[in-house]
Amino acid sequence: MKHFDELGLSERTLSAVTALKYEEPTPVQERAIPLVLEGRDIIAAAKTGTGKTAAFSLPIFDQLGHAGYGEGPLALVVTPTRELAMQIDEVCHVIA
Repeated sequence: MKHFDELGLSERTLSAVTALKYEEPTPVQERAIPLVLEGRDIIAAAKTGTGKTAAFSLPIFDQLGHAGYGEGPLALVVTPTRELAMQIDEVCHVIA
């Protein structure tokens, strides 16, 4: 298994990984993060709690580092439920 610092994330994003208290990437994160950083589209299916939110949000924010605060929208995430949107929002606020 790889470590987060082997997936191609910037130092700024790696500090968010530390803030989120992630120790090792989950399988979905290990596979998805490098692909998203390459600009590839992904579809991931995994059980609840396997790190899908971080699998897409870490590389998105890593790539959007050029955007200034308050100059949005930075990204649009479409989710089927309000509860899931709130969960994604919580993770994204730590990363951003």
